[in-house]
Amino acid sequence: QVQLVESGGGLVQAGGSLRLSCAVSGRTFSSHVMGWFRQAPGKEREFVATISRTGSRVYYTDSVKGRFTISRDNAKNTVYLQMNSLKPEDTAVYYCAARPPSRATVTTSAQEYDYWGQGTQVTVSS
Repeated sequence: QVQLVESGGGLVQAGGSLRLSCAVSGRTFSSHVMGWFRQAPGKEREFVATISRTGSRVYYTDSVKGRFTISRDNAKNTVYLQMNSLKPEDTAVYYCAARPPSRATVTTSAQEYDYWGQGTQVTVSS
């Protein structure tokens, strides 16, 4: 069973930075395409970023391009989301997700991710 645990959320002023981490249990981390999603109050969960198994391919939603960076350390079974120049509209619960090992393609669709963390709250004050 794959378990994902996010950390690093918190309260930050607009313009500040946070780095989210997602630790993944098991020996198959390098076989998983990973993604970050977020859900703001009253809104649907939305895609933020995804990274391929080796980290060679990354994709971002337009609203975070140039501000957020997704990365992974396969030796540490961890995926990261570095968030800079944060805005109040980035406020949300951020979720880490993993595709099953049999699925190698990166995707922005939440339905294509089988494993999810519990989420970590990010609040950006104006």
